[in-house]
Amino acid sequence: ILDLRLHRRLHPHQRELPDVTMTRRLLFLLPLAACLRADSQHEVVDLITSASTGLSAGKPEVFLEAFDAAMPGYEKLSAAVTALVSGAEIECSIEVTSNQGDDASRMLELDWILRIDRSERGEGSVRRQETVKCSLRKTGKKWRIVAFEPLEFFAPPKA
Repeated sequence: ILDLRLHRRLHPHQRELPDVTMTRRLLFLLPLAACLRADSQHEVVDLITSASTGLSAGKPEVFLEAFDAAMPGYEKLSAAVTALVSGAEIECSIEVTSNQGDDASRMLELDWILRIDRSERGEGSVRRQETVKCSLRKTGKKWRIVAFEPLEFFAPPKA
């Protein structure tokens, strides 16, 4: 199309080049924003995974690092997990059934299978499966579990 206007100003429906390139930049950044949004989902799952790996490795301190020490029932949980690990070998299997929230707090629902092997003590093994709910909050750059139920899930089996 040949522009025969003498004034050379923009036509009302015409765009300037910076408007077009800015739109392209925004479209380019949308997938990046989606990736950053998904990071909080992956970060909390990574936290749960590392905690369960610590429990399976017989390291209660690694497991308890995932929890906020100010959480209600933390002392009870700490004592139960330490007793559980000292008397048995633990295997964890976790499936995330729900992961909701934002970049500051999340609520997870987990299908957690816990196998407690006490065969060294001649007591056999126990298998527990339960849907657990935990709330997580981001403090600084780290996620912490601030609520967990049921806490009794990690109680040592009765003899």
